[in-house]
Amino acid sequence: MRYLIIIDDLWDSLAWKVIRCAFPENSRGSRVLTTTRIYSVAATCCSNSKEYVYKMKSLDDQESRRLFFSRVFGFGEPCPVIYAEFSADILKRCGGLPLAIISISSLLAGQSKPMWEYVRNSLGSMFEGNPTLEEMKQILDLSYRNLPHHLKTCLLYLGMYLEDYEIMKNDLSRQWMAEGFVSSINGLDAEDVAGSYFNDLINRSMIQPVEDCNDEVLSCRVHDVMLDLIRSKSTEENFITVMDHQQIVTGMNKQIRRISLCNGGEERDVMPAITSESLSKARSVAVFRTVFWPSLLGFKYVRVLHLEYPKSGRLDLTGICGLFLLRYVKIACDYNTSLQLPSQIGELRQLETFDLQWSPLVSIPPDIVGLPRLSHLAVPKCTLLPDGIGSLKSLRTLHGFDVSENSIDNVKCLGELNNMRDLDLYWSRTETLEEAENRMDALRSSLERLSHSSNLKSLVLQNLSSTPLVGWSTLSPPPRRLQKLDLFGCVFPRIPKWISQLSDLYRLVLRVEKVVSSKDDGDVDILARLASLIHLELQIEKCPEERVIITGSGTAFQTLKHLKFSCPKLLLAFEAGAVPRRAAVQYKGMATRQQCVPARWHQAPATWLHRN
Repeated sequence: MRYLIIIDDLWDSLAWKVIRCAFPENSRGSRVLTTTRIYSVAATCCSNSKEYVYKMKSLDDQESRRLFFSRVFGFGEPCPVIYAEFSADILKRCGGLPLAIISISSLLAGQSKPMWEYVRNSLGSMFEGNPTLEEMKQILDLSYRNLPHHLKTCLLYLGMYLEDYEIMKNDLSRQWMAEGFVSSINGLDAEDVAGSYFNDLINRSMIQPVEDCNDEVLSCRVHDVMLDLIRSKSTEENFITVMDHQQIVTGMNKQIRRISLCNGGEERDVMPAITSESLSKARSVAVFRTVFWPSLLGFKYVRVLHLEYPKSGRLDLTGICGLFLLRYVKIACDYNTSLQLPSQIGELRQLETFDLQWSPLVSIPPDIVGLPRLSHLAVPKCTLLPDGIGSLKSLRTLHGFDVSENSIDNVKCLGELNNMRDLDLYWSRTETLEEAENRMDALRSSLERLSHSSNLKSLVLQNLSSTPLVGWSTLSPPPRRLQKLDLFGCVFPRIPKWISQLSDLYRLVLRVEKVVSSKDDGDVDILARLASLIHLELQIEKCPEERVIITGSGTAFQTLKHLKFSCPKLLLAFEAGAVPRRAAVQYKGMATRQQCVPARWHQAPATWLHRN
């Protein structure tokens, strides 16, 4: 057996010597590829000759100008004469490094001539040629110094996270809010303001987008050079104290304001460096993948608690009941971990986010329904929530609500949550058809009441049981502002007509028993007229009696990018202009390509994936 192993971002030769011991010595043609910023490390990794060291080339002048101008002036736009000299000088100082070019171009976009002159003079002549790592940090520092104060604070907070960690936009926004970095502005909701701050940092290239949906970035990463700069700034300002896997501790001689623990060693290696007195006024505590677990009792002023527990066993969180200033709690642990919560958390009157992931919980403290500010609640599947959930009037996000485990009264109470935006439901327990019908009726009643508030944007129902759930043929009125609808957990007799009223819907996942194809009013035509639909997954349980035709009326699937179609025997045809050419189509069934596309191949979508 041969292998190809890639080791990314080595920083010292010793690490390579340790890793190398794990590789067998033979002549079977295997290869190891390493990446590093340090030439001496690269040379050490070579088995025989330094000829195997490949130096990444910087962008040439033409590529540098293309990247710079497209970000400053727009794709394909030329550089105005007034900025030509400045552009040449600035690009020369960036040395063809994409990160430097992107950072500076984001800073200059939309700026006047004095700002261009300031940036050129700030970079100075010392960066001509190929900037070193420290010089690269100074280029990024220029972008940092020109951030408005509120964005500097928000950016520094990302220093709490690990290198290469995928940071979710929602998590970060809620942590900023809990810390008090964000508030309502001119009537704009604080959560929306936090989202705009996140987008601003993306647009300025201070953070890198990772996942996006419907033109919205959902998560980000911080480039490791930028993270180094953030950590350096945080040390200067005593903003964050970080303890990493190398036992590097910053700011321990001062009162700790925020602490991030990501140590992989033994508890005895960490404990001496931290005193309860230095932690007593910490406002944010993040623990990532470490066996060290600090006592929660010492964090009297903590507002943000982010804990990732890497091992199975018992995790005692009963101490959080005394942390009266807590606003944000997120716990992610192994599924085999037994999570123990306090019997009462009703004193946490400031709590806004309570997010529990993976741990198999049996119940939640009953007084949680009395928390007046709780806006985001996420619990593992199969979790039993206390009755009275309708009292949580501030609730916007509810993930993990199990329709089959909770009482019918609680299912009905969902309709009282008028601020609800994001509702993620499970069905885990197998029940009789009569019991299932009663619960589905209660859920339909709640959804109809939620429709009047026009706040519900996302609805998901997952069926983990063997109980067949029948979807609602009528929903009056439906939640008209829905943007995401995933009802794969139940089966509809046909595509329900009420879906045609969801004009904002961009994602739809649906299962139906059958579809009826009609020239004027077919089932698929209901979906084809949804003006905002980008992603569609449609599963048909029974084989259609005739070919399903997607008409080319000029109004069909105008915005569609992804279509996933499944049927026992797929008979799918596209008329000319029915689907945008940029759409990707995946179909699953026994059909051949000839059965699924029109005779004139160029009328079909550009990308196809066929799976039997």
